[in-house]
Amino acid sequence: MSTNLIPPVLTLVIWSLIMLIWMATLRMPALARLKIPPHQARGGRGQDLDRVLPREINWPAHNYAHLMEQPTIFYATVLALAVLGQGSPLNVGLAWAYVALRVVHSIWQATVNTIPVRAGLFFLSSLLLLVLAANGLLGALNA
Repeated sequence: MSTNLIPPVLTLVIWSLIMLIWMATLRMPALARLKIPPHQARGGRGQDLDRVLPREINWPAHNYAHLMEQPTIFYATVLALAVLGQGSPLNVGLAWAYVALRVVHSIWQATVNTIPVRAGLFFLSSLLLLVLAANGLLGALNA
């Protein structure tokens, strides 16, 4: 077991929860200002707020949703690498780089949110994840 791969995983978990708090601290006051009658505030989904709140208020929520998507593959990949004992400096560095890119992606999406930069950050982090997964597969096949 390579425990040196666990800190990047837990860092991304904590970052995801920070984004949840960021989302709530923007959305809750914005919703309160709308003074929506209680009978209209029932049910619905988070993305329904895209129609009633300003775009910038929803950006952290969009990012939080993104952090519940691809990073789940990161968690599985890195935990598999840890179980396989594949905590090489390369894999640890790739894991930390992935986390750093996801944090930068979050900050960018929640504040500036221009698509070309955001897409570049996403694709670069995806490439790192692909390399991590390939390293994991090779490690598993050679185990």
